[in-house]
Amino acid sequence: MTYKGYLGSVAYSEKDQVFFGKIEGINGLVNFEGESVKELTDAFHEAVDDYLAYCQDEGIEPDKSYTGVLNVRLTPAIHRQIAMLARQAGLTINAYIKDALEEKVEAAVVG
Repeated sequence: MTYKGYLGSVAYSEKDQVFFGKIEGINGLVNFEGESVKELTDAFHEAVDDYLAYCQDEGIEPDKSYTGVLNVRLTPAIHRQIAMLARQAGLTINAYIKDALEEKVEAAVVG
């Protein structure tokens, strides 16, 4: 779900018979829930609006969600090498780059 540039996760609790989610990519935990898609959507919009109002009241800059889409500019030579390595690994270029970045980030966090 998206609203005002924010991304909301969505899950379903079979036990509680309710949809629930949180605003992704912000420094904080803002949850929302609803028993129908309409209720969930309305609750998500309200959660984003409340988060923005809170930030304004506190005089802090609101965090922005990340969509997970990233445009990376490469030289043609690197692009070609990545394409060949991805093909050898049986992956798409996107999957190969995603895996490489995840490994790099994990190494930086652990190291």
